[in-house]
Amino acid sequence: MDPVKKVEGKALPLGYSDVDTDQIVPSDALKRIERTGFGRFLFSEWRENPDFVLNKPEHEGAVVLIAGENFGCGSSREHAVWAIKDYGFGAVIAPSFADIFKNNCTKNGLLTIELPKEKVEALLEAVREDPEAKVTVDLESRTVKGPGLEESFEVDDFVRYRLLNGLDDVGLTLQHEEDIEAYEKHRPGYMPSIR
Repeated sequence: MDPVKKVEGKALPLGYSDVDTDQIVPSDALKRIERTGFGRFLFSEWRENPDFVLNKPEHEGAVVLIAGENFGCGSSREHAVWAIKDYGFGAVIAPSFADIFKNNCTKNGLLTIELPKEKVEALLEAVREDPEAKVTVDLESRTVKGPGLEESFEVDDFVRYRLLNGLDDVGLTLQHEEDIEAYEKHRPGYMPSIR
């Protein structure tokens, strides 16, 4: 995964609470075997309504998704994260996230930023009033900046390290590649090998 230091640009004021992963990406899209191409399925049922916020041209190109409480609840499908990222979002700001969804985001380089509910609501209102408003999520300084808002956020140090360095589970393992190879060289020949 690519390192993530800062996500900056327009924001999509979704604002809904209790958005589950089936609403983020429907189950009929899960037949695909690739990890790419899921962006076209993002909120697909809701996008059938021409007034849905994602369909509005003023929000085209948004890179920050602003949601309500308990975003990403429901099933543990990683495809929801793939769809959000594939559509072009690099960060989701909400008062709270479902644990499995948040963990899946960490492993795929999507920032999940928890801010107090009143701060999220103020940011939603500012972006609704000015769709061109710039929102900046800075992982290095642990701050979110937007119209009339500069707020720090908490992030686990290890999660931050992984994201800043672009380390998914495979990348973390490969940091020990020399040790793994040394171990494999000294294993008895009758034991299974990765070679």
